[in-house]
Amino acid sequence: MQKTKVHIIPHSHWDKEWYFTSSRSKVYLVKHIKEVLDVLENKKDFGFFLMDAQSSLVEDYLKYCPEDEKRLKKLISEKRFLTGPWNTQTDQLVISQESVVRNLYYGIDSAEKMGYSMPVGYAPDIFGQGGNMPQIYKHFDIHKFLFWRGVADNRLKQTEFIWEGDDGTQMLAVQIPFGYYYGANIPENDGEIIHYLEEKIGALENKASTRHVYFPNGLDQAPVRKNLPELTAKFNKLDSKREYIIDSPENFLAEIEKDSKNLPVIHGELTEGKNSRIHKSIFSSRADLKQANNKIENFLVNILEPVLSISYSLGNRYPHEELSEIWKLMFANAAHDSIGACNSDSTNRDIASRYKLAQDMSENLLDLNMRLISQKTNHNSDFSFNIFNPLPYERKGVAEFTAYIPEDDFSICDLNGKELKYVIKEKTELTDYVLNQHIYLNPSKKAFIPEKVYKARILAELDSVPAMGYTQFFMDLTKKEKQKAEKEYHSNEIENKFYHITFEANNTLTIKDKKAGRIYHNQMVFEENGDDGDSYNYSPPRKDMIIRSDDLEYTKSENVKVYKSDVENVLKFQLNMMVPKDLENRSRGINSENFRLDIEISLRKDEDLVRFHVKADNQVLSHRLCVCFDTGIASKFSTADQLFGIVQRPVYLPEMEVWEKEKWQETPVSIEPMQSFTSLHDETHGTALITEGVREYEITGEKYDTIRLTLFRTFGYMGKTDLLYRPGRASGESIIETPDAQLLGELEFSFSAAFFEGSFDNASIARKAKEYLTPMPVYQFSEFLNGRLIYVYCDEERTLPQTYSLFSYEDTEAVMSAFKKAENDSGYIIRYFNPFVSKSIKIRNDISDKAVMLNEKQKTEAKSVLNCCEFQTYLLKL
Repeated sequence: MQKTKVHIIPHSHWDKEWYFTSSRSKVYLVKHIKEVLDVLENKKDFGFFLMDAQSSLVEDYLKYCPEDEKRLKKLISEKRFLTGPWNTQTDQLVISQESVVRNLYYGIDSAEKMGYSMPVGYAPDIFGQGGNMPQIYKHFDIHKFLFWRGVADNRLKQTEFIWEGDDGTQMLAVQIPFGYYYGANIPENDGEIIHYLEEKIGALENKASTRHVYFPNGLDQAPVRKNLPELTAKFNKLDSKREYIIDSPENFLAEIEKDSKNLPVIHGELTEGKNSRIHKSIFSSRADLKQANNKIENFLVNILEPVLSISYSLGNRYPHEELSEIWKLMFANAAHDSIGACNSDSTNRDIASRYKLAQDMSENLLDLNMRLISQKTNHNSDFSFNIFNPLPYERKGVAEFTAYIPEDDFSICDLNGKELKYVIKEKTELTDYVLNQHIYLNPSKKAFIPEKVYKARILAELDSVPAMGYTQFFMDLTKKEKQKAEKEYHSNEIENKFYHITFEANNTLTIKDKKAGRIYHNQMVFEENGDDGDSYNYSPPRKDMIIRSDDLEYTKSENVKVYKSDVENVLKFQLNMMVPKDLENRSRGINSENFRLDIEISLRKDEDLVRFHVKADNQVLSHRLCVCFDTGIASKFSTADQLFGIVQRPVYLPEMEVWEKEKWQETPVSIEPMQSFTSLHDETHGTALITEGVREYEITGEKYDTIRLTLFRTFGYMGKTDLLYRPGRASGESIIETPDAQLLGELEFSFSAAFFEGSFDNASIARKAKEYLTPMPVYQFSEFLNGRLIYVYCDEERTLPQTYSLFSYEDTEAVMSAFKKAENDSGYIIRYFNPFVSKSIKIRNDISDKAVMLNEKQKTEAKSVLNCCEFQTYLLKL
């Protein structure tokens, strides 16, 4: 019988921030890597050290110790100092698909420039594994996966298995069954060592299906165990039943692959919290930070990168380095603890600061590139606007933009002179502020200066905006049409071509699908209840009060008004919910605090979405607010988008019946993540909710017919013990208070609802979500704005067309995930995925034969058909 081979993996799991700040982490990182380099160089029998697979740690180190670059390159090239494939250890459930891809792209690229990137999907502490990650790994030429959290021993009796992604991609997977810290505390006394090895390695042997076991020597910010080679030699001397070696994950997995046969197959996302905590409601911790993340991710991918590509195609520089800086700010915040927000308040303030930097840089890059185009096009008016379409097909509809407008009456016209319908939603006079900043670089050139200037928010209906391009519209001051404002009505009903909405006496909405004749009652019920959890988990109090907005004893409505225009109808009202001030009052049944919600529901002209905007004046502690939509569809499964595809999840997990008896680490609740939408449907009709904010939902109701969308939750501690949904020890630090996480003050949330007939696949919900999250940006070109307000610029020769399209692909049902300039090629990267449950889609041959890997370098199999949950990347020369 062969000996057990114990692969000792020296490593350090390096959270860049947590209960400590990134500043502290960086200071200690420098000391740590210095010691690792010295050990690896001076002890040849210390063969490997795994630096948590995060190449950003190497980048951080070299900022402070650039003199060590050659040392690091040598050890990385020799595969002894192990880094990559990640930039940071990212979350995989609420971080966007493009963020996950870019994280791997930059992580691998950085590691390879240093000599080598470890080709292992190493995820030692991620709170659950995304169901389409095998396909993503495969497209980076990564075929082996090493992880800890997400699979219960009910389903997996051994550590080795085949992980099959939702598209069918399979990869070898090995679970680190007892955590990445399992072998950190090695005794050095001979008698203690023998007992230690029998206990520790014996437990690993019981889980292994081959003679190979993975023994991680390290933990959080662990120093290198300098005498590990001597200890390994002692293990071999004292334990004749086993062979001990210092090894790397790559070598270990190669031996597993060689010796494994008939491994079990596990399909889809890995989110079981029996043996290790997944924190299945961390998706809504610090809703303010989650909203910031989602806003910037959507802006970067849906708007900025396509517009930068349009700008590049017209001769402007593509800002690769600036984008890299923005993405790396986002990756720092995407790390599992950072995006989880399961941190100290001090750390979360650092995270918020990085979001501000990323947002500021992104918005200014967009502004600059829209300006570079606008200043080189001819204009039909002193108030001219370029509108950009970042999607690969022609669009029309209502666009929202900010403009500096005159006091004079005007019409808004397109390039053909056709008057456009519009409404001024609000305006503020800023005459002195704007005009005092105007600068005449060329005083000989006279600019039109309006007598008064107002900053206005405007909605206008556009007939046609070219695919992946732009066009113009302008204000015509010669047509003295009175400025269009909303008209106020004392009413409780609004409608457009698709929907009729009534605000009822019980504070709910009745929504009629006008085309189908189907009526949805009791829509938009707000549900407030206590949150006895912490930064990791929502947990209901043992004595709770649930306050619903349709309970007239506790909720009153007022100021119900309707505002109508040619392009939008809006219903506004206020809800005053009487709720408990804190958990103590909640347990005593005292609800004396007024929790005010200001609701705005809008129907835009010819748009088949119902838009919601909610403002909450939050002065209440430790509670949660959700909004519920009764679909009338009794369901066994919910549908939501995930990384590059659709996932259907059970609305109730059978493990709920046994979790306490089996002593799960946390309750297997069906609080689930999404990328942008969730839906309940049957073959006749359905309802979908699309969020701009927290990406979390749950299916509730006696028949599991109601979608409950989380808006926010608040809490007062980083960690707490013995929660109803998470018994036992605290996650994180129980002594750290988090008053910032109570989110006191005004909060805002936006989401939309779509009601559809027929099957989910025929409703094109993913496309609706993409369009909803991809507003068309607008740039105003007016000479009087040239000055300090926007930085003064010189006149440019007007060489660009007034309307332009870079790329068009109208006849596909695939949804575009990304459009950008290639990183190391003059061409463009476009990425499509299949957004359906069961329908395959075709890709045009002149596109499909340009397929490349996610590294954008290697060609890959050309697919003219994308099946469910499949994606493909293409390198196009346009």
